[in-house]
Amino acid sequence: MYYGAIKYNDIANGEGVRTTLFVSGCRNRCKNCFQQQTWAFDYGEPFTDEVMEKILLSLESDFVAGLTLLGGEPMEPENQLALLPLLREFKRRFPKKTLWLFTGNLYEELTAGVGNHYKCLPETEELLSYVDILVDGRFVEEKKQLGLRFRGSSNQRIIDMNKTRESGQIVIWDGCRLDKTYTTN
Repeated sequence: MYYGAIKYNDIANGEGVRTTLFVSGCRNRCKNCFQQQTWAFDYGEPFTDEVMEKILLSLESDFVAGLTLLGGEPMEPENQLALLPLLREFKRRFPKKTLWLFTGNLYEELTAGVGNHYKCLPETEELLSYVDILVDGRFVEEKKQLGLRFRGSSNQRIIDMNKTRESGQIVIWDGCRLDKTYTTN
């Protein structure tokens, strides 16, 4: 896997101060995507064990709330496999810090079961088990609204994965209550 950037002390891609990893590779190719350069799977630098350790070390400070993954597309099959060791170690070292993941796929697509969607791997369920907040849905230019919290278009959802797992149905993150323009269309 390659990555396009790592942002330390990021406050734009999730709640609180975060370390954010922009992975490379995306087949969604949303119109007017703000990160088109990350569509290429070989954009940026190789994601190595050394890079992974640097990310984990950046999360040690108490003021860092957690890790955010976006891209590109973290849920591309190639990226899921490469990210699993990072997520396992992240949750082992920092069980109280949060993991945010941004994907152009819908939660329902990612949980359709192996073989029902090309991004449903045997590892997908484990990867999603580490996610606290999932921002799902493709960016849709026609639904772009400035001022949306942590998303670019009103069709995208911010899903509280812990409450979703508990209830067995999709639960929208409470932080969306502050966003007066939130819609599910």
